[in-house]
Amino acid sequence: MSDFDQLQRYLFNQANVRGELVRLNESLHQIVHNYEYPVQVQRLLSEMAAATCLLTAILKFKGEIGLQIQSEGPIRYAVINATDDYTLRGVARWDEELSSLPEQFEDLVHKAVLVITITPEEGERYQGIVALDKPTLAECIEGYFEQSEQLTTKVLLMTDLSQPEQTKAAGMLLQVMPTQASATNVQQDTGFDHLSTLTDTLSEDEMFSLPVQDILYRLYHQEEVEVYPPHAVKFACTCSRERSGEALRNIDKSELQQIIAEEGAVKMNCQYCHTEYRFDSIDVEAIHAGHFGETPSDQ
Repeated sequence: MSDFDQLQRYLFNQANVRGELVRLNESLHQIVHNYEYPVQVQRLLSEMAAATCLLTAILKFKGEIGLQIQSEGPIRYAVINATDDYTLRGVARWDEELSSLPEQFEDLVHKAVLVITITPEEGERYQGIVALDKPTLAECIEGYFEQSEQLTTKVLLMTDLSQPEQTKAAGMLLQVMPTQASATNVQQDTGFDHLSTLTDTLSEDEMFSLPVQDILYRLYHQEEVEVYPPHAVKFACTCSRERSGEALRNIDKSELQQIIAEEGAVKMNCQYCHTEYRFDSIDVEAIHAGHFGETPSDQ
């Protein structure tokens, strides 16, 4: 459908609550099929991608945001990165010695944390750490906003993996918009609870089959809702030959030349998009001389 791979923002004017709805399809394909992930890993990456889009729309900055799970459970590591213009990339690592993975989120991650990293183009990098101690990823993100930001928040995450080549994910977010310091108090009557209850009535079938405007009407037709133009979401990797070359600057030149002598080139592969960058002896000399740029070497 045409309104997949878009994020829709809206505002409840009479309730002082903002909302977002995102649905992903094509933008997920390269993320979940980059490796032969078990379906449980695909589901988690899909949920994280939807959640990252929702957070990107809330945090007003130019730069990048990343959601990273670090765990001692069956899923060891999962990360989704997004830019302020809603490009996504992601990767995960799991215990491949297991014959099967559990289905429930809380069984997939043990002694786990979610690290939320904001890297603005200007200003200092910020990290927030969330304990993954609730039954779902959505509830863990809600807890982050309530405890760290003092903002009453509802997060809804859904996935549809019924068609392997058409993986879909969706997310909704409601959040109180404080007009004064006391407005962040979770007890304040903002109409939030009423809107949250309405949002909970949306089924997965409705989420993935109805147009966005029909979803909003179905849920909030008795509310005064201001809807903003949607933002397109797509997969894009930020890797480059220049960035890969810069990483080689920290490796001793003689070690790199030895690799070239044995293998013909230094090869670097992006874990997000599998692009391979190759560096020869001339490249290595330029890198360590500090003037590496575009070269005729093949990628």
